[in-house]
Amino acid sequence: MADLTQELWADKLKNDDNAVLIDVRTEEEFGEGYIPNAINMNIFKGQAFVYELEALDKSKNYYVYCRSGGRSGQACEIMNQMGFENAYNLMGGFSEWTGEKTI
Repeated sequence: MADLTQELWADKLKNDDNAVLIDVRTEEEFGEGYIPNAINMNIFKGQAFVYELEALDKSKNYYVYCRSGGRSGQACEIMNQMGFENAYNLMGGFSEWTGEKTI
């Protein structure tokens, strides 16, 4: 797992043809706004969240965020334990995101 600054995370994401964007916030938080093309996978769903992760392609690069960076950091750790090699946590999360948003 790598904790990346907003700028580095955005640059890597923009230039990555193998990227998947995951928002691990609740459905309510996601409904208030998100980064375009993000998939909502609520980390608070526990085992259901793990099942959703198991369905993902481990060869992809995953850019993960939450509100402030804590839950997404946990999600990246879980992903690493499951064999995902490229999971990138957005430091500061959506609350500090200055890039494009869908509201």
